[in-house]
Amino acid sequence: MTEKEKAEMSADEVMQKFDKESDKREMTGFWGYLISGLCIAFAIFQLYTATFGVLDAHLQRAIHLAFGFALIFLLYPARKGWSRTSMNPLDVLFAIVGAACALYIVIFYNELVLRAGMNNETDFIVGVVGTVLVFEAARRVVGWPMITVALVFMIYAFFGPYMPGILAHRGVQVQELFDHLFFTTEGIFGTPLGVSSTFIYLFILFGSYLEATGLGKFFIDLANAVAGWAAGGPAKVAVLSSGLMGTVSGSSVANVAGTGSFTIPMMKQLGYRPAFAGAVEAAASTGGQLMPPVMGAAAFLMAEFVGVPYIDVVKAAVIPALLYYTGVWLGVHYEAKKFGLKGTPRDQLPKFSVLLKEKGHLAIPLIVIVYLLVSGYTPMRAALYAIALTIICACLRKSTRVSFMDIINGLISGSKGVLGVLIACATAGIIIGVVTKTGVGLKMATALLDLAGGVLLPAMFFTMLTSIVLGMGVPTTANYVITSTIAAPALVQMGVPVLAAHMFAFYFGIVADVTPPVALAAYAGSGIAGSNPMKTGVIAAKLAIAAFIVPYIFVLAPELLMINATVTTVLWSCFTAICGMWGVSMSMIGFCQSQLNIFQRIAFFGGGLLMIIPGMVTDGVGLVILVITFFWQRTNKDKGPIQATDENV
Repeated sequence: MTEKEKAEMSADEVMQKFDKESDKREMTGFWGYLISGLCIAFAIFQLYTATFGVLDAHLQRAIHLAFGFALIFLLYPARKGWSRTSMNPLDVLFAIVGAACALYIVIFYNELVLRAGMNNETDFIVGVVGTVLVFEAARRVVGWPMITVALVFMIYAFFGPYMPGILAHRGVQVQELFDHLFFTTEGIFGTPLGVSSTFIYLFILFGSYLEATGLGKFFIDLANAVAGWAAGGPAKVAVLSSGLMGTVSGSSVANVAGTGSFTIPMMKQLGYRPAFAGAVEAAASTGGQLMPPVMGAAAFLMAEFVGVPYIDVVKAAVIPALLYYTGVWLGVHYEAKKFGLKGTPRDQLPKFSVLLKEKGHLAIPLIVIVYLLVSGYTPMRAALYAIALTIICACLRKSTRVSFMDIINGLISGSKGVLGVLIACATAGIIIGVVTKTGVGLKMATALLDLAGGVLLPAMFFTMLTSIVLGMGVPTTANYVITSTIAAPALVQMGVPVLAAHMFAFYFGIVADVTPPVALAAYAGSGIAGSNPMKTGVIAAKLAIAAFIVPYIFVLAPELLMINATVTTVLWSCFTAICGMWGVSMSMIGFCQSQLNIFQRIAFFGGGLLMIIPGMVTDGVGLVILVITFFWQRTNKDKGPIQATDENV
């Protein structure tokens, strides 16, 4: 077995271990045809409504959930030990009952509207069963962290009168809560599922077709051509390719497994420590969730929650994402310098011009979709055009041409790919339903403000901790819903622009993927690299240091998010922030032109931090410190690289 085959096998094992969405049945025969048929029908429904107009909100979302229930229970076994190649009758029963509960709303829609909230006993039973099945479906696909948060919120709804202090409320009756969660558009069928049933499905289908055309391999080859020859080339390839894949990817772990199966063996072969190789891929892949235009599908929800056009969210995310990747890139660069790691010889790398000539057309849909969004097209219409363009562009050259079966398989893959986001959105709706019913969001925001004494920096710190804890082990879309509902309102109350507050909470929810002890992306990278998971997580957190700093900066200087910004302020903020990231990155790695002593590391970190913090005084002081320290370190006696071992963290 070749090294590449071992890496790919390892990637599959990692996906099944750390990404529950990948641990599903692979059926053949009758059940295989039935599941494929449901996936195709699901895709046709979504494409039809996107083309000719979506249905009434409750109907659109109910049909979307009905397909989701049927496919989840057929694809994901109830227990880990159950066969992945045969169907269990209990799962079939759950699929039928789940779909029936969602379709109950479709079938009796007019009666439910006429009753206007006066639900009968049958409605109540359907609501209870449907809500319980949302929890069960989420347990199978998303895992316990998400449903634990939702369960805590439901318990809070029932026991409100017994809660201490500011958290107390009048309480909610059982039937009142289930009616609110299942028969209104403020619970399970709320905004998150609404976005899933329109924008998100189409973008996931778009990503499915991009992957089918070979865009992922093209990105890796392109990154190799651009940076593979440089110092630490394969690690820089990992950063570039993961950033490019992040524009359409919806999962940090999936991104690690997808690009890491190529880049991690390359890094190890070059001489990178296994723990560092896994950490580079984890940090780069996690950043993909912060990279526009998709941002793990959170961008669509953020636009709905904040009440701004989708393109405003995309513009706001650009500079912070670039700063994040600048930090990771610089960390990789100085790690390579520190250990004297060279790049791959140019004659072993693909040629940039040849790549663009042979496969450059595959990137046209990505360019077009960004243009359409900037031009004012709705995300749904832009995604629809981009899907069609992806198929057309792939047919421009024989080597990338897709067959009719490839198109059908794309529909199947897209429908399967949306299931994790779909059920996470439905579960997030339960949390939002409790928040709207009890007002707990405002109560928790007030509690955070009281804890911070009404001072912004402590409030930001406590919001950061809250977001990291709430984001541990939770998929990107659900992650944003939870953190924006619980953590962001505290900052909004302190006068922080709404978009900046939501982006702040979102960033720290995402960075949980590389923050020990629950650093899923880092653990996935360590699984492929064969390294110590905790050590890999610590290094990944160091590489992702920008994600711990930049959110504070864009709250203090919203021009980084293009809020009330001019070209001059944006360019100056970017320049000083990049200089600051240079200093911080050298401090984290402990190397510039030679090894740094502890005082030089502190000076580089302090100077870099001052330059990142907005303000002419801090920028000036930070620049002076960086320049003095840069020339100081040149006097170090140890000028050469050191020997790489896995103990050098």
